[in-house]
Amino acid sequence: MSKSKLKKFHCIENMAHVIQPSRQELLSSGFKLKGNWNSFFNNSNPIVLELGCGKGEYSVALSRLNPNINYIGIDIKGSRIYSGAKIVQDEKLINVVFLRMQIEYLEYAFAENEISEIWIVFPDPQIKFNRRRKRLTSPQMLDKFKSLLQKEGIVHLKTDSLFLHGYTLGVLETRLCNIIKSMHDIYGTFHNNPILEIKTHYENMFLKKQQPITYLSFSFVD
Repeated sequence: MSKSKLKKFHCIENMAHVIQPSRQELLSSGFKLKGNWNSFFNNSNPIVLELGCGKGEYSVALSRLNPNINYIGIDIKGSRIYSGAKIVQDEKLINVVFLRMQIEYLEYAFAENEISEIWIVFPDPQIKFNRRRKRLTSPQMLDKFKSLLQKEGIVHLKTDSLFLHGYTLGVLETRLCNIIKSMHDIYGTFHNNPILEIKTHYENMFLKKQQPITYLSFSFVD
C-alpha cells in the first residue's frame, strides 16, 4: 500500500464524520447507530444515502444544496472517501457523513423505514451475467431498499450505462413500483432540476466521450 493511501486512512480515522464499523460489529447487531441516525445528526431531518459514493462528490454537492437534509455517503474504499471527507472538514458541513462499509450490509446499518431517499450515481453496471447479483439495482438489492425506505421513499439512478438503465426498468416491471421519471439523456432533455446537474469526475469523463447520461427515479408501492 502506498504512503499516500496510508496517510489518507490515518486521517479518516480521526474524523468524526467518517464512521468505520467492523464487519463483526455490523453482523453481530452491535452497531449502535442503526435506527439512531437522527440522534447522530442531532435533528429529525430526512436521511438520504448515496451508495458507492466514491470520492463523495454527489453527497457533498447535495448537502450544500439542501442544508435541511442529512446525507450519508457509503463506500468501502477509504482512500476515496477521504476526498469528500476532507471537503466536509474544510467547509465545516454538518449535514453529511461517510460510512465505510460494504453496501450489501445495508440492513445491518439502518433500520426499517429509516431512510428517505437513495442515490446511486455511476455504479459499476456489472454487465457479466455471473456478476448480476452485484448490480445495485438487482432484485435482491431492491428488496433491501424497500425495507429501509420510508413510505413513498425514492430511489435515484444516474448512470452512463444504457444497459443498467434498461436492466433496472426491466426489474421494476416485475415489481409493484411507481416509476417517477425515466430519462435517456439528461442533457438532451429539458428539465429544471439542479440536483441532476451535479457532475462528478467520472461524469465529466463520460461527457467528454459524448456518452448520454441517463436518469431513473422510482418508489415502491405497498
